[in-house]
Amino acid sequence: MKEELENKMERPVNSENHAPEDRENVKEKGLTANPGDRIADEPQSIEEKSKQLAVDSPDITGDHIKVPTYFTVEYPDGEKKALHHVKDAEEISDVIRQARLDEDGNRVWW
Repeated sequence: MKEELENKMERPVNSENHAPEDRENVKEKGLTANPGDRIADEPQSIEEKSKQLAVDSPDITGDHIKVPTYFTVEYPDGEKKALHHVKDAEEISDVIRQARLDEDGNRVWW
């Protein structure tokens, strides 16, 4: 058994050993490194998007981490947007950069 395992470990990876369905393009399968990052095929409301979690698990320290898939932003003109934490990362960064503190130390967004 041990010898058999050692022989398998020494073999080079060969794409011919994989099933044909494993050779499909990752984009065609809709896969991401994290399933929570996936954007739904059908349109969703801002409320539906705001409930989705990309990460909901303990980290290496044991703390439970929750990362929303979408960050909901309300602009000064009243427009609301659900920004995807990966696809819209630059826009999320822009919104965060606009945050300011008032004289009392309270965060003011615009």
